[in-house]
Amino acid sequence: MMVPGMDMSGRVAIVTGGGTGIGRATALLLTQMGADVAIASRSAAPLGEAAKAIADATGRRCIAVPTDVREEEQVVALVEACVARLGRVDILVNNAGGTRMIPLTEISTKLWERSFDLNATAAYFATREVGRHFITQKSGVIVNISSMAGVHGVKGGAHYAASKAALQMFTRVTAAEWGRYGIRCNCVAPGMIATELARAAWDEAGIDMAAGVPSVPLCRAGTPEEVAAAIVFLASDAASYISGETLAVAGGPDMGGIADL
Repeated sequence: MMVPGMDMSGRVAIVTGGGTGIGRATALLLTQMGADVAIASRSAAPLGEAAKAIADATGRRCIAVPTDVREEEQVVALVEACVARLGRVDILVNNAGGTRMIPLTEISTKLWERSFDLNATAAYFATREVGRHFITQKSGVIVNISSMAGVHGVKGGAHYAASKAALQMFTRVTAAEWGRYGIRCNCVAPGMIATELARAAWDEAGIDMAAGVPSVPLCRAGTPEEVAAAIVFLASDAASYISGETLAVAGGPDMGGIADL
C-alpha cells in the first residue's frame, strides 16, 4: 500500500548527480513511487547504464542527459530536454556536488571558485531554469543536497563547508520568495554516507568501517538509500507544509560529554 502523500504518479523529476550514489538511489526511489525521471551527470557511460537499470527495474521512464552542471548553457539544455522528452517538470533534486579536502592555507582561488561553482552556483542555475516552469504552473518542489559540513563546518574543507552553507541559505530564500507560487524548497544535509566514492576513499585510507563509527550515535555510516528516503519525503505531498528547512540525515548529533553515557 502506498504511504499517503507519497504517490508520485504523473510527476517528472530532474536529479543531478544521478548516475551514482545518493543521486542514483533517489532516482530509483522516485520511479518506484511512480515518477518519471531525468538524471544528469558529466559521465555519459555510467549515466546511461543507471538510466537503463532504473527504467528496467521500475517500468518508468528514466532518461540520461549528460550535463556538466557548472556550465550554465548545459543546465539550461538539461531542463529543456526534460520538458521536451518527459512533458513537464515538477521536482528538482540538486544533488551534484563534491570537494577535495585541503588545508585553508593551501586553498587556491581557483579551487575556492570551483567549489562554489559546483556546490552552490550549479543549484542556482537549475533552480532558476525550473522556476520558470514552476511559477507558470503554480507548483513545484526543489530539494537541495547540502552536507553536515555546511551545518557545523569541517577542518580541511573551508571551501566546501562555505559553499554548502551558502546552498542552505539559498534554500531558505528560495522558499521565502517562491512560496506564494505554490513552490516548496528544502535541503537535506547528509553526514557520513557509504557511497561508492566514500567507500573507496575509506579503503584507500585503511579505515575499517565494519568496526563501527564511534562519533556517530547510531555507530555506523548511513546508506545512499537512507538519504534518498529523506529526499523523496521532502519532494512528496507528505511534506506539503514543510519549506525552507534543512534536514540532517547523519545518524544523530555528535557531542562531547561523558563517553560511556
